[in-house]
Amino acid sequence: MATAERTDFADLLADLTPEEWEAASLCEGWRVRDVVAHVMSFDVTLLTMFRRAVRARFGDVNQVGVDELGSLSTDELLDRLRARLRPRLLATTFGGRLALLDVTVHHQDVRRPLGRPRQIPGDRLRVVLADAVRSPELPGWRLGWGVRLVPTDLDWRHGRGPEITGPAESILMGITGRASALGELDGPGVAVVAGRLR
Repeated sequence: MATAERTDFADLLADLTPEEWEAASLCEGWRVRDVVAHVMSFDVTLLTMFRRAVRARFGDVNQVGVDELGSLSTDELLDRLRARLRPRLLATTFGGRLALLDVTVHHQDVRRPLGRPRQIPGDRLRVVLADAVRSPELPGWRLGWGVRLVPTDLDWRHGRGPEITGPAESILMGITGRASALGELDGPGVAVVAGRLR
């Protein structure tokens, strides 16, 4: 699934204009090209990740990974992604589920501001939603706690408490910290998540 999602992402990127590569993504401070560099930055060893943490002084390790690929052209970034469609090394954590979650959310971080919507395959979306709410190092675990998530277009449910309904992709983006997606959702649980984001 992670390989398929990376392939879909690469196909989108191949269709982008130079201006779109430089456009802002939903990730604060990152352009589309930075998001692509981030996705590729997990195909490293644990030792490399530790060295990044040291360089970041245990701050923003993700930014260090992006900066490492900052000198690459957009063609080189796309070539690197195409050469690594199947996750490697650290990206294969939990059987590739880390890579799948990361690339699916970041794929949408690029598509949404560019106005290029898509339908995420349901089998992938189920796995990503389930991982997003149970990974304590990610915001979905905290943001989705104590609410009931009920997608209107996917056979998947999670949690107890005030309900959040709406498209599964919007729920995913909302519980992974993308405040702009909350306006696409309904139910009393939306205010709970919005309060946590503030």
